[in-house]
Amino acid sequence: MQQKSKLFLQALKYSILHLGKCMQKQHLNHCNFADHYYSRIKLKKCHLTKCLQNKPKISELARNIPSRSFSCKDFLPIKQEKEKSLSENMDAFEKVRTKLETQPQEEYEIINAEIKHGGFVYYQEGCCLVRSKDEEADNDNYEVLFNLEELKLDQPFIDCIRVAPDEKYVAAKIRTEDSEASTCIIVKLSDQPVMEASFPNVSSFEWVKDEEEEDVLFYTFQRNLRCHDVYRATFGDNKRNERFYTEKDPSYFVFLYLTKDSRFLTINIMNKTTSEVWLIDGLSPWDPPVLIQKRIHGVLYYVEHRDDELYILTNVGEPTEFKLPPWACGFIMDTNSDPKNCPFQLCSPIRPPKYYTYKFAEGKLFEETGHEDPITKTSRVLRLEAKSKDGKLVPMTVFHKTDSEDLQKKPLLVHVYGAYGMDLKMNFRPERRVLVDDGWILAYCHVRGGGELGLQWHADGRLTKKLHGLADLEACIKTLHGQGFSQPSLTTLTAFSAGGVLVGALCNFNPDLLRAVTLEAPFLDVLNTMMDTTLPLTLEELEEWGNPSSDEKHKNYIKRYCPYQNIKPQHYPAIHITAYENDERVPLKGIVNYTEKLKEAVMEHAKGAGEGYQAPNIILDIQPGGNHVIEDSHKKITAQIKFLYEELGLDSTSVFENLKKYLKF
Repeated sequence: MQQKSKLFLQALKYSILHLGKCMQKQHLNHCNFADHYYSRIKLKKCHLTKCLQNKPKISELARNIPSRSFSCKDFLPIKQEKEKSLSENMDAFEKVRTKLETQPQEEYEIINAEIKHGGFVYYQEGCCLVRSKDEEADNDNYEVLFNLEELKLDQPFIDCIRVAPDEKYVAAKIRTEDSEASTCIIVKLSDQPVMEASFPNVSSFEWVKDEEEEDVLFYTFQRNLRCHDVYRATFGDNKRNERFYTEKDPSYFVFLYLTKDSRFLTINIMNKTTSEVWLIDGLSPWDPPVLIQKRIHGVLYYVEHRDDELYILTNVGEPTEFKLPPWACGFIMDTNSDPKNCPFQLCSPIRPPKYYTYKFAEGKLFEETGHEDPITKTSRVLRLEAKSKDGKLVPMTVFHKTDSEDLQKKPLLVHVYGAYGMDLKMNFRPERRVLVDDGWILAYCHVRGGGELGLQWHADGRLTKKLHGLADLEACIKTLHGQGFSQPSLTTLTAFSAGGVLVGALCNFNPDLLRAVTLEAPFLDVLNTMMDTTLPLTLEELEEWGNPSSDEKHKNYIKRYCPYQNIKPQHYPAIHITAYENDERVPLKGIVNYTEKLKEAVMEHAKGAGEGYQAPNIILDIQPGGNHVIEDSHKKITAQIKFLYEELGLDSTSVFENLKKYLKF
């Protein structure tokens, strides 16, 4: 480890608030936050002025474990432990692989949240919240804690689980596929488990235990997709439920995060570019929270804790003084070096760690050296680069069948997102596997606006740089064709939500690159949406798209790329759009308006195109329900695949037979 990043937090006996008299405020140096804030951590040293007596730690609680995912463990200090950990991880990987290969394929389904705590694993089995002993987790020997059918919801599933420190209670957030609304239930664990309470519209929630050994649940309340209120509640004989924080600025949202060692609860107040964190002592949860750093526009930071040390990950530059509370001083981190230099895996409170099999790292990352997919061993994975208009190199990840020949004649499905600093999803999906098995090439374009290469990669694709993402996407597709991957007549493009902006823009500006497009809940009317402040997310997203209502420069720039604004009579690829009736994030009205305007433009072009011209199919499939994106909708999956095969003139018999092995029809 080159340099250690530490921020010493050592508490006095009674309360975190008493520490102010014991330490001096320190001026802390900071480095530019240039790269991805998970994978490359550089540690900067500051000086400790005074040490305080250690405060006892509380036992570590297990964190949420996403199913079908593999994450790095905390970095171990001894080589032998690393080798042992690697061996154990490989054993676990082989177990999963064996289970996937031997499990009756018609029973495949996506597993929801599960969590380990103490000697138990808590998860959903059928329509029940259950737990089983850790060593029996793969068997059918489990204890039913709660039947979700009691909530009288349509096909409910568990979205998140948290267990109280001493396992007296378990809290679970319940949702349905057709709505983003959620209910948090609290189950008292005993010989006869019983639901103690339920709260509607809960977003994030965490448990702590106070000085009197009483479990306290902190949770945030979401209204109209806006999360501004924080509550805390107790149960049993001393029931109470009180709101103790409300965020006044509508452009911010509030999220709770329990540090990895469960020592502190952080209240994270954030928008797309600015954050403010308050710390709640896990041993004194009724004391007022302590501010780490008042919000400063453009300054993002996150807080972790381990071994009586705080770790602060931030994007601030040298001129900014980080005004820590008077009881804390030490070290901070920026993001320019190898993750081995961090003593444990950092995870921001609002973005989970990556679980992709194939990760990015700076430098020798996009070499064209392929290797087999470790699960199926039937597909090849390539790292490629495309040169955008401004010379920027844009990474791509390409999958295709190992024994494929003459790739130029194979169908290509391109994926893109490019917004909010979020990574493009490359997680395992059964429909993606069957496409590769059927000879398709899958390409993932990691364009600017996403988060794969850090905060600057995001900044270079938002606001008045949004056209960079469009240029990147166009360059990626042209590069794929130029290197022998498919051709325009066999090229399809897919995206969901904000990814629809780049796809819709490409259809307007260079439609000849594509044969067909599938979109799900796409954002297509940027200008009118961002000018309507009554919509729930408009104020939150001004930092991503701009403020056309008050800034003429933003308005004119959005007009340049907005898919709806730039529809014109010309040839378009065939387009299939899936929308949801009560989607609060991307209102149906904007999608309907886009579709109608596009159909009119297509018809107008067809009138002057002469005999024999075949107008493209423009299909709008409106699904019931109020969710934003339903990944596991079999109806949606089959409709999209059917559309792609028909538009490309391919035989879909085998692909649907294979798909039936994985999805329950």
